[in-house]
Amino acid sequence: MEQMIPIAIFLFVLFLLLGSGVWVGLALMGVAYVGMELFTSRPAGDAMITKVWASSSSWTLTALPLFIWMGEILYRTRLSEDMFRGLAPWMRWLPGGLLHTNIAGCTIFAAVSGSSAATLTTVGKMSIPELRQRGYPEYMIIGTLAGAATLGLMIPPSLTLIVYGVSINESITKLFLAGVIPGLVLAGLFMTYIIGWHYLRPGERPKPEPSMSFARMIKDSRFLAPVMALVFIVIGSMYFGWATATEAAAVGVIGALALALVQRSLTRETFFASLRGATRTSAMIALILMGALFLSLSMGFTGLPRALAGWIDSMDLSPIVLIAALTVFYIILGMFLDGISSVVLTMAIVEPMIRQAGIDVIWFGVFVVVVVEMAQVTPPIGFNLFVLQGMTKHEISYIARTAIPMVGLMVLMVVILVIWPELATWLPDNVRQGPRG
Repeated sequence: MEQMIPIAIFLFVLFLLLGSGVWVGLALMGVAYVGMELFTSRPAGDAMITKVWASSSSWTLTALPLFIWMGEILYRTRLSEDMFRGLAPWMRWLPGGLLHTNIAGCTIFAAVSGSSAATLTTVGKMSIPELRQRGYPEYMIIGTLAGAATLGLMIPPSLTLIVYGVSINESITKLFLAGVIPGLVLAGLFMTYIIGWHYLRPGERPKPEPSMSFARMIKDSRFLAPVMALVFIVIGSMYFGWATATEAAAVGVIGALALALVQRSLTRETFFASLRGATRTSAMIALILMGALFLSLSMGFTGLPRALAGWIDSMDLSPIVLIAALTVFYIILGMFLDGISSVVLTMAIVEPMIRQAGIDVIWFGVFVVVVVEMAQVTPPIGFNLFVLQGMTKHEISYIARTAIPMVGLMVLMVVILVIWPELATWLPDNVRQGPRG
């Protein structure tokens, strides 16, 4: 196959650069530059400048740094302590007890963060000391937290969905709506796992929590009110068609700043620390996205994506078989690259394949996020594993073992999505969109 030579060259240069410690974004640009020089007559420098500018000046991409900043602001407030105080009264009566605060806390914070790492750090700071003090098994504390933190990639505002939408030029608002129901279903699977542990291993249950009056439960719920209001403003404004994703992000930042002011935790130091954190993360993701889009242009000139799509089409694979193959592919890729890099690196080749197979691109975005979530908790490059290691001082291997059941539940979620694709497509198809989607 004549396309094997470009493939071999692209892969060789990519792994050479990544293996030498070059930043992912610069490695992608390097691969693209080599491809342009070897396989096209167009000036590589001119093509790179044009593509990088076009990608970085996208209006849709404006939502990315805004959502990151919102999460950074909330991370530096008293939100984490307040969330536990508000959640604990309602979780304590469930089978599995306060372990459910890991799942519920990650679900709520994911809806105002968009980042798995920010979700993990915030909720972990809240729950790990409290659950240890109450005698819950260490492997359950860490395993459920590692898995539930990945909901930051699924539940809107998801940074991965923003990058996916920009990569394939699809509506960010539609993708956000598509992630809501699958995100809640996945959270439900995680909670079911905790309930199963409760009944299958009764000897590991801690002492029951002391009884609490309903009035006290209602009173403690006031600590959840601010963050729930922010969730409604951000997600609700998109759901009801009042705002696009970018506009909702701007409103979310204002809401987060107001919340921090009300809590009296917004100091000059906190404000500038959140700004620096958001700038660093946004710059990293933007560089990766620029490199990936330049690589897509370079590969397009070689005809490689079209050739691979045609090859897949000639094999006459059913959509289900193609999805199964892509699941394995992304799980393996996720062992070596972070989620956003995996998405942008592969879209130039994968997008023509899924369109050729008749797979809905909105549904596929949710599918990609689920399999990329697994990459967060699979060694050797599972980012959540490193974050948890820093927080708990456990070995990476131990943390990875505790997360194995959660990875299994994510695989089950892929199966559920294949059987019931409406979980991802119903909301985008039935909700009125904002003025620019």
